[in-house]
Amino acid sequence: MNRSSVILCTFLILLIACSKDQIYVATQNDYSLKSLISQHGGLDHFTLPESTDYANIPQDASNPLSQIKVELGKFLFFETGLALDPVHDIAMESYSCASCHVPSAGFRPGRPQGIADGGLGFGIQGEERFMDTEYQETEIDAQGIRPLSVLNAAFVTNTLWNGQFGATGVNVGTEDLWSLDPLTEVNHLGFDGMECQNIEGLDLHRMVISKEVMDEYGYTPYFDAAFPEFSEEERYTPMTASFAISAYLRTLLTTEAPFQKWLKGDKDALTEQQKNGAMLFFGKANCSSCHNGPSLNAMKFYALGVNDLYQIGALNTSAADGKNKGRGGFTGEEEDMFKFKVPQLYNLNDSPFYFHGASKETLRDVVEYFNDAIPENENVPSSQISSKFYPLNLTESEMNDLVSFISDGLNDPNLQRYVPEYILSGNCFPNNDPFSRLDLGCD
Repeated sequence: MNRSSVILCTFLILLIACSKDQIYVATQNDYSLKSLISQHGGLDHFTLPESTDYANIPQDASNPLSQIKVELGKFLFFETGLALDPVHDIAMESYSCASCHVPSAGFRPGRPQGIADGGLGFGIQGEERFMDTEYQETEIDAQGIRPLSVLNAAFVTNTLWNGQFGATGVNVGTEDLWSLDPLTEVNHLGFDGMECQNIEGLDLHRMVISKEVMDEYGYTPYFDAAFPEFSEEERYTPMTASFAISAYLRTLLTTEAPFQKWLKGDKDALTEQQKNGAMLFFGKANCSSCHNGPSLNAMKFYALGVNDLYQIGALNTSAADGKNKGRGGFTGEEEDMFKFKVPQLYNLNDSPFYFHGASKETLRDVVEYFNDAIPENENVPSSQISSKFYPLNLTESEMNDLVSFISDGLNDPNLQRYVPEYILSGNCFPNNDPFSRLDLGCD
């Protein structure tokens, strides 16, 4: 190597070294954020398993995951052909589980309140669904509380805002309550929340699972392959359908969100603003004191004094709706009144309604609510408000950073990978009523 070549190589080495130094300076946030996260369980704690990594996805021991079971559940979740017991025949085969858990809306309703039986229309992501005039308001299938997202539901042992479903987790010790409500009788089967809720939910949402229906649509071979351990008499039932749907739901993991990529080593996945927001999340803003589960969720319940769904003007609910009492509506304990479960935080930006009562319409509104810490619901006694709900004293810039992390850093942009290309009935989905068919391009 001649002298000029040596000089050139030396220059290139110095250039690369300087470039590395510049990258290091620009990513000091990475080291600070990693240090903060280590105080809350570490990077691995918040790293979600891949949706096909069945061995590492939390699951009910009675319902082990398998590819065929997940595939069947994926069909059934979107299958409008199961809607065979509506209040009025006009709604026959017109809705599905996905009517209220719309993928493009973060697997939540695209409007404040979901409507299954008795609903018409879809819009772009369910935001234009409305009540069929053939129905009375008391007849429609619309809950008095905003449905939770089913994303990352594998990390939820007890479902609904009050955690009433499931024989395990936080419901251990509540066995004497299960028979007081017909809905929670299902807990006596001993399953986790998801399996229990879906067994009850198929009936509650007026869907039919039977050998005859499965034969008609062509699902029988899927049930045969997914549940060979069940006798033929027990193989085509709401229980096995629930197991399949639950298996599918457990695979809905937001692994392509920038924060997940960052946790796995891609330090460019988050912007510097999002890293600043994440440091606030795990630091000054103290969000992680509650949102400390793998999906930034928790099986804990807190009262934040937000308004209920009826207070913003929803269908078929009122001040007397027991859902407004949160965990207390299930346990009956005074100390649990108005306390609601800590939800997961991924893909919140997909649908503009937040909290159990859909009382906030932007993530900035949510952050400001926590920053101010002034309860808005006069029906919630101050004695019930969580001690963790206190003014955060965030600046405007800090609130912007926190919103950026939650809205974009936690957003998986490819939820379409969890949607089937078709369903075996051949129906339109997730809705199949005439208005939805036009909106969805099925007609």
